Amino acid sequence: MQTVPFTLAGTRLDALGSGALWWEERRILCVSDLHLGKSERVARRKGPTLPPYDTRDTLLRLENDLRQTNASTVVCLGDSFDDLEAADALSDAERLWISRLQAGRQWIWIEGNHDPGPVEFGGSHLAEFPLPPLTFRHIAKPGKSGEISGHYHPKVRIQTRLRSISRPAFLFDSDRVILPAYGTYTGGLRSTDEALDGLMRKEARAIVTGQVPRLVPMPRQSKPASSSSGR
Repeated sequence: MQTVPFTLAGTRLDALGSGALWWEERRILCVSDLHLGKSERVARRKGPTLPPYDTRDTLLRLENDLRQTNASTVVCLGDSFDDLEAADALSDAERLWISRLQAGRQWIWIEGNHDPGPVEFGGSHLAEFPLPPLTFRHIAKPGKSGEISGHYHPKVRIQTRLRSISRPAFLFDSDRVILPAYGTYTGGLRSTDEALDGLMRKEARAIVTGQVPRLVPMPRQSKPASSSSGR
């Protein structure tokens, strides 16, 4: 299992190439923004037709991460479903799949802005989950520390030998880590956006997801060159 380790509030965490976060000491696997049922929600709202396999693809990757880590607790950091109607529209097979993944584990659903709580599914349903020295919540709060959150779907652009590519990424500094969106068909917000640029400390770094996750400096906003009056 390829991971990039880092430390938050004195706690060793591992970023997986899938976009999941692993806290080995507590055997906690954390994922954010699954957005299960997105293709159904887009079709319902007369958007562009998407292949209706996103939920199965997301659950398959989650199942693989659970198999590799043998996690005893799963924390879903909100927006686990694209909306409540999308949760209701899941097939019986998909609902059974979720139940199988939950079996024998503590499962915590954090409330997101898309899904105020999939209460018909098993597990605990919380606004946030404090587990000192860390706190799990959906949206980062300025001024807080020891924080694990999602919501923003961060992504970064990096240069390879052949071309420039954009990939989902973890962003972290001494106060917080913001997870990438785990779900299929989820877009992303570039780390250079002022919302993320303003949240993260100057020394923040990014972990690019993929088969081999990669640690890079967090790309920031380009600062305009100062002009001279000539005087």
